[in-house]
Amino acid sequence: MFNFGRDIGIDLGTATVLVFVKGKGIVLREPSVVALDKNSGKLLKVGTEAQMMLGRTPGNIVAIRPLREGVISDYDMTERMIKEFLKKLIGFRLFKPRLVICVPSGITEVEERAVIDAGIQAGARRVYLIEEPVAAAIGAGIDIAKPDGHMVVDIGGGTTDIAVISLSGIVESTSIKIAGDQFDEAIVKYIRRKHNVLIGERTAEELKMNIGCVFPRNEEITARVKGRDLMTGLPREFEVSSSEMIEAFNEVSTRIVEAVHSVLEITPPELVADISTNGIIMTGGGSLVWGFDKLIEHKTGIETHVADEPVSCVAYGTGKSLEWISDMQDGTINLSRRRQMQ
Repeated sequence: MFNFGRDIGIDLGTATVLVFVKGKGIVLREPSVVALDKNSGKLLKVGTEAQMMLGRTPGNIVAIRPLREGVISDYDMTERMIKEFLKKLIGFRLFKPRLVICVPSGITEVEERAVIDAGIQAGARRVYLIEEPVAAAIGAGIDIAKPDGHMVVDIGGGTTDIAVISLSGIVESTSIKIAGDQFDEAIVKYIRRKHNVLIGERTAEELKMNIGCVFPRNEEITARVKGRDLMTGLPREFEVSSSEMIEAFNEVSTRIVEAVHSVLEITPPELVADISTNGIIMTGGGSLVWGFDKLIEHKTGIETHVADEPVSCVAYGTGKSLEWISDMQDGTINLSRRRQMQ
C-alpha cells in the first residue's frame, strides 16, 4: 500500500494501462483486460490475470478488452477496471485522488466526457485530460514550451497519434485507428491466406515481437509457429520468416507512413525546417517493430529516432504533467488547449 500525495497519472492504453504516482514513478503496468462472469456480472480478474484467460475461457466466463482503438468501447467495464487498479494502489482511503488521464489527439468531446465520467465514477476527485502526443513528447524529454517544432509519432495498441508540437501546444496532428492491434490482425490474415493455418491473437503478437519487421533486416530470421490447419482441422507446426512479416505488415506500415507524410504537408514551413533539424521521435509499443524508424527515415528523408523506453514514454509524460495540475482546468480542456486559450 502506498502512502503518497493525491495526484495520479493514467495512460489508459488500448493494450496496457500504466499508472504513474507522483513521487513514486510508474507503479502499475497491466494489460487492459477484464474477465467477468457472464451469468452474475461479477468481475473476476483484471489486468495480467484476465489476459491469461483470453481465448481460453469456459462459456460463462468472458475476457474482454474494454478499450478499442484508443477510446472506451465498454464504459461500465472501463470504469470498473480503473476502480480495481486504483483500489490495488490506494486501497480504501478517505481522500479521493486527482487524476490526469491520457487520451488520443483525435478524441471527440463525447469520448472525452466518457473518460472523465469513468475517472470520477472510479473514485477520482477531479479528472484532467492530456493528449497522447503531448504526453509522449514530455516523456521523451522534449522541452515542449520552446517555440521550436518537434514531431512525435506515437504508435500505441489501438491508435497512432502523429503531432507537431511547439510552444506547449499541438500545431498539426492526426490520429488514425491503425496501430499495434492491426499489426497482429495483419499477421493472422497473412498466415491464414499464405499457409492456410489459423493462429490466435497471442501467437500473432509473439511473432510481431520476435521476428516482426517493416524494413529489410541484414539477415533473415525465422520462428516456429503452431496453429490449426484449416484443411484438416488438426494442429500444424511450420516456419515463418522475417521477410514474410514485411509482406504481412506492408499495408499497415504504409498507412502510418502516409499519415506522417500528410501531417508534414500541412505543417507551417518554419516548423518543417525545425523538424528536419530535430528529427522525428517515435514512441509507443508499435515503434518497437523492427525497422520502423528506418522506414520513416527512408520515406521522409528526416532523421528518425525511437525514444528511450518508448512504451513508458506517455506514462512518464502524464506523470510529469502532474506538476502543473494546479494550472489545469477541469475536464475536457486539456493541457495543450489550456495554453492556447491563455
